[in-house]
Amino acid sequence: MSRHQLGIDYAKQKDHEDVLSSYRNQFHIPKGKNGNELIYFCGNSLGLQPKSTKSYINQELTDWANLGVEGHTDAKNPWLPYHEFLTEATAKLVGAKPIEVVTMNSLTANLHFMMASFYRPTKERYKIVIESDAFPSDKYAMESQLRHHGFNDTEGLILWKPRDGEDLLRYEDLETILELQGNEIALVMIGGVNYYTGQFFNLKLISELGHKFGCMVGFDCAHGAGNVNLDLHDSGADFAVWCTYKYLNAGPGSLSGCFVHERHAYNKSLNRFTGWWSHNKDTRFNMRHEFDCIPGAEGWQLSNPPILSMAAIKASLDIFNSVGLNVLIDKSKALTGYLEFLLKQLGEHTIKIITPEDPDSRGCQLSIQVLNANKTLHDKLTKVGVVTDWREPDVIRCAPVPLYNSFTDVYWMVKKMKAILNE
Repeated sequence: MSRHQLGIDYAKQKDHEDVLSSYRNQFHIPKGKNGNELIYFCGNSLGLQPKSTKSYINQELTDWANLGVEGHTDAKNPWLPYHEFLTEATAKLVGAKPIEVVTMNSLTANLHFMMASFYRPTKERYKIVIESDAFPSDKYAMESQLRHHGFNDTEGLILWKPRDGEDLLRYEDLETILELQGNEIALVMIGGVNYYTGQFFNLKLISELGHKFGCMVGFDCAHGAGNVNLDLHDSGADFAVWCTYKYLNAGPGSLSGCFVHERHAYNKSLNRFTGWWSHNKDTRFNMRHEFDCIPGAEGWQLSNPPILSMAAIKASLDIFNSVGLNVLIDKSKALTGYLEFLLKQLGEHTIKIITPEDPDSRGCQLSIQVLNANKTLHDKLTKVGVVTDWREPDVIRCAPVPLYNSFTDVYWMVKKMKAILNE
């Protein structure tokens, strides 16, 4: 029997008991044309803006205006080491050591930089394993890497598929792929949380499987960072990448995060693309020195960082740091569990949730299919002030984010959906 209850009074009581309820006031909640706050369940696409972001960016604009080039050393937050101000909070958030993380570039660019080092195909071992319904950008990147190295992008890409009639992926099927073709596979590259179904994969199990068969293992954690416990160091993955504009609330197109496992930290023989920001900090500005790679993830940087984007990331990370990921995840499980409970009241023949039922196998996103519905349902939800997103062919993705969404949000979202379905 569910621990949740029906009715608006229950939702209000849960909000009253919520130790994180005040954090909602630290974010700008978009409003509709009627002036009322929207029910925003789209943090899995673009997180909302912290109210503190403007002051963090304004600080850098002020220092730039007043100091010019001297801001690199004399700004309140000196620009030369600015990326280092993000390191500790980022490492804590993704379950890594500080030496294993860096903030740089954009997501798919970082994926290519990682593959320059960790996808080293040979004539015999060149194939890449990916989810059959991976985020398109990841698939395109894998295909282009295969072509870049002179391989057929269809033959070289192995798709880990769900079984007929199922939506979720099974680990035993991945193991079968590796048992049959492991000696031909160079890289296992999986989305940490699948963007479509919301399935949160067991990163440690996948890493162990890949390594057992001699493959490198990497993860795209765009839908995982700030949403689930990634525990990247303990997972044993060789590398991971993620964006900061979804659950990390750093703004549209903001920078990406990158993880490289500690065991690779001092391996200077790893092939990589380099630039002056991956060079020894002590001699970086003595322009005549031969390249001397920085240990750890910093050694994959190329250029000096874009400070204004990093300031936005810092604003959000400071909020995460004050809350703690485990507290957020506790609320996330309660909030998403409540959404699941209410959706099921609409009838199992009407609503199908394709996201795993196990709270430990998902984050805050629920992907729902509605019987005989098309994008019209999503459009009607938008018109009544509910912001979700639609993914072809037939899924509405709903993500109640624990930092700024409430139990009352969840209640009204389902009530509005019920009203539309009963029209």
